[in-house]
Amino acid sequence: MTFYGFVIFNVAGSGLLPAAEGLGKGAPYRADDVMTGSAKALIVPGNGKETRRCLSCGTRDNIGRRRYCSTDCRQKLRQRLDMRIGLLQALNARYATFYFSDLLIVMDVLPYGYKEICSFFYPRTPGKNPGEDFSRMADILGETWWAEQRRTKKRYFASLHVLEMAVRNHVPARSVKPQIIHTPAVRPASLIYLNLEKSNLDSPELQKIIRDAYRRQVKIHHPDLGGDAGMFRKIHQAYEDLIRWAENPNFIRHRGFPDKWFYEGDNGRWVQPTPLHTKGR
Repeated sequence: MTFYGFVIFNVAGSGLLPAAEGLGKGAPYRADDVMTGSAKALIVPGNGKETRRCLSCGTRDNIGRRRYCSTDCRQKLRQRLDMRIGLLQALNARYATFYFSDLLIVMDVLPYGYKEICSFFYPRTPGKNPGEDFSRMADILGETWWAEQRRTKKRYFASLHVLEMAVRNHVPARSVKPQIIHTPAVRPASLIYLNLEKSNLDSPELQKIIRDAYRRQVKIHHPDLGGDAGMFRKIHQAYEDLIRWAENPNFIRHRGFPDKWFYEGDNGRWVQPTPLHTKGR
């Protein structure tokens, strides 16, 4: 079972863990449904060769090099995640992640004081997008929490009851707690005007690369050579911005995963998947 960059393995045996086989629909998977005996469900890095998909709805159509099929698609998933933050707060989540495959959606939760990651699986519904399936799973878990809270009159027991429905994963906390990512504080437009890639920013010969790229654009867009004056001004400004950055690189620091939505309890909000940049780590 291949996730976007992740594979669920059966540690005790060989091959893939058939987590979706024989399980009923309409309810989250319980730990005893997903694994039996000494089998454990672990999320480990995949081979990264999957076709690029929208990180909100999963479509491959006309995605190109983009991470989302549209801004509206990304915003709709964020809205659905944000509307169910109360569930994570009830579970006392320190960190959580959300991601999906063609078969399942997955929410990993690391509550405060826990050393194990609690993973909730829910089968994808035909005709529904991952956000809609997440809403349904979260609603079921929320209803379960409230039912137990009414029965016991204790929030703690209600939270414990829901967490016991999860698969317990003995994996490093970094699978839900990402390292700090350093993103170059460079305007994307500056790279576009000089026809450069973000990977060029890692080069030890960056200033030479910028100058060479600028010279190539000057030959095309300089007004004396028949180019547009407005475009040339933008190219020149991009050149100056990038040279300045190359002389004194600065980065924006934040946490995130390249292929999973990330929740941090201290901030109480979801963060969309974030492109990794290794420079300055």
